[in-house]
Amino acid sequence: MTQSIFETTIEPTVSTAQDLTQYLLRPLAIGNKTISNRMVLAPMAGLGHIAFRQLVTQFSGFGLLFTGMCSAKAVPHENPKVSHIFSWRPEELNHTVCQIFGAEPEIMARAARRIDAEGFFGVDLNFGCSVAAICKKGCGAALLKTPEKAVSIVAAVRKAVSCPVFVKFRTGWQDDPNFPVTMARAFEDAGADALTFHPRVAPDRRSRRPKWELIGKVRNAVTIPVFGNGNLFAPEHGIKMIRETRCQGLSIGRMAVARPWIFAQWTKGLKPEPSIYMETALEMARLLSNHYEDHFALKMFKKFAPYFCANFKFSNAILKSLIRTENMNELYDNIWQLLDPPPQTLTLPNINLFV
Repeated sequence: MTQSIFETTIEPTVSTAQDLTQYLLRPLAIGNKTISNRMVLAPMAGLGHIAFRQLVTQFSGFGLLFTGMCSAKAVPHENPKVSHIFSWRPEELNHTVCQIFGAEPEIMARAARRIDAEGFFGVDLNFGCSVAAICKKGCGAALLKTPEKAVSIVAAVRKAVSCPVFVKFRTGWQDDPNFPVTMARAFEDAGADALTFHPRVAPDRRSRRPKWELIGKVRNAVTIPVFGNGNLFAPEHGIKMIRETRCQGLSIGRMAVARPWIFAQWTKGLKPEPSIYMETALEMARLLSNHYEDHFALKMFKKFAPYFCANFKFSNAILKSLIRTENMNELYDNIWQLLDPPPQTLTLPNINLFV
């Protein structure tokens, strides 16, 4: 793989919020395509659905969006008009990467071909999800227990598509700093165009701090772009990660759910007004209602709510009252009652609600 000129000639000198913005707005080559913004939405399960992506798009300021986790077995015959997960708006395809999970190279390759044919920016292979239900199927982070199989999946997908291939992965199942470096090199050799690295071991999920120094080791081991992921909650965290690891981009997950305007805040200088919380909650509910039937829309809002309510000083009480509802009409009433006037907010969210 040939590195972008932006990586071979420019080392990141990032010490202020302005420096961070300038760095994030440098173009970055990923495979045969280029993005103009290095701050991207992280691949997540149950949160990166069509309605949430539309909400983030309305604020703007990002480089790429990622879908929720789509089953590779289902994707080849999935109908986006009825699917709750494998669905999109045509106008978002050129900046959206479709995330898939599976355990077999040929099944992942078949799904990737469908994704490429639909016109997505790229396909993302999930080797990071450590949820028991996924790992029991041999998918997600479980594939890091069989490195050869994980690498064979990357190779099969690379052979099947012309669009960029992303891989998201963790440190592994043991706290071995050499393992992610070895895997990163193997993924690159197999044809991956970019890596999203979450430096935690799978059994911990999020119970311990991410070891950002491992992002630097992975970045130094490969020539393809590496997006750092894990506990990026404020601009100073982004500055620190880039300075310490030299990663080529930032992948924002839970914090983007808590504050969907974070991309516009870090790259466009958005200064949120206090009313943004109520307006965002109402818009999230409206978009969910546009895309899903009432029952599923409410279910998705309840997945979104803990992260969003983590912004508030009395987050647990507000969350409990907000989701005490059986339909979307009641939810709208709750939003008005609880968020107007705006509750007292926290500088950094209540991490205990970042489940």
